[in-house]
Amino acid sequence: MGSGRCAADHFRSKDYETSAEVFEKSMLYVPHDMENRVLRAKSFRVLCLCYLGLAQLDRANEYIDEAEKVFLKMSNRFYFLRWFKIHLQKEDQNCALSQIQVMKTCLDFTPDFLLLAAHEAIACHAFPVAVASLSNLIGFYASGKTIPTPEIVVFRTLVTILTNDQCNEPEILKYIKEAHSRASEVGSSCFFGEGEVARREMKWFAATSWNFGIKLGKTKDYALSAEFLRVASEFYGLLVDGQVDENSVMICKSLILAISAMLASENQKGELLDIDVKLVVELLDRAGKVLKSISSRMQLDDDQNVNLEPEFHILYTLNSYEIYGKMNNKKSQQLIVEKFASSKTCTPAYLLQLGLTACQGPRPNHEVAFFALNQCLSELLSSPLPDYTTAALVMRKLITITSTHKGDTDDDAVYNLYKQAYRIIVGLKGGEFPAEEGKWLATTAWNRAAIPIRLGHFDSANKWMKVGLELAGLVPGMETYKACMEDFVNGLDKKVGVHKRGENQPQMTVV
Repeated sequence: MGSGRCAADHFRSKDYETSAEVFEKSMLYVPHDMENRVLRAKSFRVLCLCYLGLAQLDRANEYIDEAEKVFLKMSNRFYFLRWFKIHLQKEDQNCALSQIQVMKTCLDFTPDFLLLAAHEAIACHAFPVAVASLSNLIGFYASGKTIPTPEIVVFRTLVTILTNDQCNEPEILKYIKEAHSRASEVGSSCFFGEGEVARREMKWFAATSWNFGIKLGKTKDYALSAEFLRVASEFYGLLVDGQVDENSVMICKSLILAISAMLASENQKGELLDIDVKLVVELLDRAGKVLKSISSRMQLDDDQNVNLEPEFHILYTLNSYEIYGKMNNKKSQQLIVEKFASSKTCTPAYLLQLGLTACQGPRPNHEVAFFALNQCLSELLSSPLPDYTTAALVMRKLITITSTHKGDTDDDAVYNLYKQAYRIIVGLKGGEFPAEEGKWLATTAWNRAAIPIRLGHFDSANKWMKVGLELAGLVPGMETYKACMEDFVNGLDKKVGVHKRGENQPQMTVV
């Protein structure tokens, strides 16, 4: 007995080598009968701990085996925990994972031991084992077991552990969504707690979901990004207390970016299924309602906490436009663009973006494109310092859209655009309007006279040649072209009379 107490003293002072030596010697005096069975098992267990402390894992394993031989009931959770720790220190994670399942069959097992196992695994950096322990523990909450550790803490710990390794995003999403489901099932106050503690937990899950959504969006994993951002909007929704605040802004941002990610995923997975389109429509509806409440709040005061950046307004408009296109709803496309054009967040750059989007892609809407680009041009020209380079680009696009979409059915519409270009350039100093764009306007206007001349429509031809000449006279470097144009016009005037008497018509030179 004295040697046992001496060994125990050495063990408490962490002198494991001396403690093991004394325990081994004292074991020589313990009888091998049934009465002393528990004492022998305990001694072997302490010896196991001593050799664990000395990092002599094989010796520790030998003693835990001896303890089990003595302790005939193979259901004692303590022995399985010792085995579990030995496997962890040997870095044998497969055996440690198996031990978790065996431990659950012990007669004296309680869920707390899974938490202890998780702590041991974390200490040994065996994160997959820790995840397995905690995921097993979660199952006991759903079955109604009383466990001292709050369920939300287990979920948060699980997610935190999984973030230590790369490529765990699907697993992280799984547990975050499961946490949200449990909160919906048992109630937010029961799952998260009350007061400021609950708000911190909600914010943690919301921010974690948001951060993963943004990260995956940057790496172009759009499908997974959309899932994270959708669940982020749900967590931020739990934080809203009926007033428009910064959480309302985060709901709106999360929804808009989730929709953008879903639409972007089409480039990787192909067209969205009907069920996905329906989901996007629902998300757009939610985002639209929050956006409306935020806009109303912003009109009432200048609270920076509820300020939604302009890029989210244009992103919402672009998303809506694309979804309406999938539904072949051109009227709604027109309305959403007109609504944005009348908003305070609208800029010429955004209108240009909308116009270019509307005239491209598999489902172009030329009416929307013309509206957006025409509005863009008007705003550019009404600016105190107009950007004539962008104005020239917009003018070219307007002419191209009108020509290709309306063709020859509305020649006057195209002509009016060229005349508008002339009026823009005529009052400018040399070099303010891009020379290349000016040359393009002059030559394309001139070339439009070619077909009317061949058809003998000299009035129409003269109209186009005249505007071509007018534009050429305003563009530096086109003097030679202009002289050739004037020579042709003079020659044409002389030959028109001859042509009317039945002789050969003149042939136009295309520039």
